[in-house]
Amino acid sequence: MPEQKLEFRGINRKHLGMYFEELGAQQMTNEFPYVYQSQDWVGEIVREEELSITSTFKVNSVQIRFYASDDMTLKELIKRYRVKTRRIGG
Repeated sequence: MPEQKLEFRGINRKHLGMYFEELGAQQMTNEFPYVYQSQDWVGEIVREEELSITSTFKVNSVQIRFYASDDMTLKELIKRYRVKTRRIGG
């Protein structure tokens, strides 16, 4: 089963889980690793850490792992997930 790991910074862990649900997954666990499962893929929120950019500026870092039934499904899942996490200033 193909897999890929990504890190997201500055996005609330609960929002990252909600994005899995919006893409058709169901939450399977209520603690780390948070597992979200659909018919063809699985997403896991593996861990969350706080990073210090400066002494006063801190941001969260969330590690996510994606699994899919095949490479094409994995590529499409990550593409759709990245659209959900895209942040554009303005």
